[in-house]
Amino acid sequence: MSMNTTNGALLTRSEIWSTQLKEVLQDQLEAQGWVNWLSEFPDGDQFTIPSIGESTVRDYSEDTDVTFDALDTGEFTFSISEYLSSGHYITEKARQDLFYAAQLESKFVPSQARAMAEKLETDILALAAGGASGGQTANATNSINGAEHRFIGTGTNETFAVADAAKALFALKKANVPSSNLIAIVDPSVEYALNTITNITNVSNNPRWEGLIETGIGSDMRFIKNIFGFDFYVSNYLAEANETITLTTAQGVANIFMSAASPDLLPFMGAMRQMPKVDGQYNMNKQREEYVTTARYGLKVYRPENLVCVLTDTDQV
Repeated sequence: MSMNTTNGALLTRSEIWSTQLKEVLQDQLEAQGWVNWLSEFPDGDQFTIPSIGESTVRDYSEDTDVTFDALDTGEFTFSISEYLSSGHYITEKARQDLFYAAQLESKFVPSQARAMAEKLETDILALAAGGASGGQTANATNSINGAEHRFIGTGTNETFAVADAAKALFALKKANVPSSNLIAIVDPSVEYALNTITNITNVSNNPRWEGLIETGIGSDMRFIKNIFGFDFYVSNYLAEANETITLTTAQGVANIFMSAASPDLLPFMGAMRQMPKVDGQYNMNKQREEYVTTARYGLKVYRPENLVCVLTDTDQV
C-alpha cells in the first residue's frame, strides 16, 4: 500500500523525548577562598582566640617614677553553629519503571554537594549583612578611626559610583589594612552601573578606560579591570542590606570590599568540623536507595577593620 503523512499519522510518535536531562545553569563559587579557615580545632564546638592591644607611650620627667601600663587584652570566641543535611532517595519501583532512573540517581550526590557549597557561599557573604547575622551594625556607619565602613552608594538612585571604591580604599587605609590584594565582591547590578558610567562608555573623555567599550568590565567571575586597586568579582549570593535604601523603595545589597593580603588578615573566619560526608544505604523497609550528605561548620567576622560594605540599590537596571 502507499503511505503519506495523512494515513501514516498513527505510526508517528506525537512526542519525542530526549535521552538527556536538562540541568540548571550554575555560577562559580568563590567565597570559600576568602575565609581564614581554622586548622586547629581538636574537639568541642567552641574556639577562643586571645587578643592583645597596643602599648601606651607617656611623657616622662627625669627622676620620676615610670608609669607601667598593662596591655589591653580580650578574646575572640568562635563556635560551630551550622549542622546541615541534604538527602534524596529513589524507590525500587522507580528504578524499574523510570526511563531516566539511572541518570537521575547519578545526579543525587553531585547535586547535594553543590547545594552544600551554595549554602556555605551564602552564609559567608551573609556576614556582611549587618545585625545579628553579620559582623557590622545595620543603620550605622561602623566607623573605625573616623572612616565609615558601612555606607550607601553615591551613584544615581543609590547605585554604585567609582568614587565609592575610593571611599572604601580610604576606610581600609585608615584602619591600617594593607593595600595589596584588594578585592571587591559586588552584585551584578554594580557591574551594570560601572559598565554604563558615561566616562567609561565615552572613552574619548577618559582614555584610561580605553578598551572597556569593546569588552565591558565583567568577564566570568572576575573583572577585567582594576579600580582603585580593587579586583572586582561578581556574585549572586551577596546578602540583602538590612537598611532601607532612602531614595527608592527597593532593598539594597551589601557589596564587600577587603584585602586578601594574607590569611590572617581576611575579615572572615571559619572552621569545618565535618567536611561534607556522603552516606548511602538501601532501606529494606521502604524498598528504596537513600543518599544523605551532612556537614558541620561555623563562620564569624574576625577582622571588622578589614570589612567595608557599600550598600547599593538593585532595581536600577
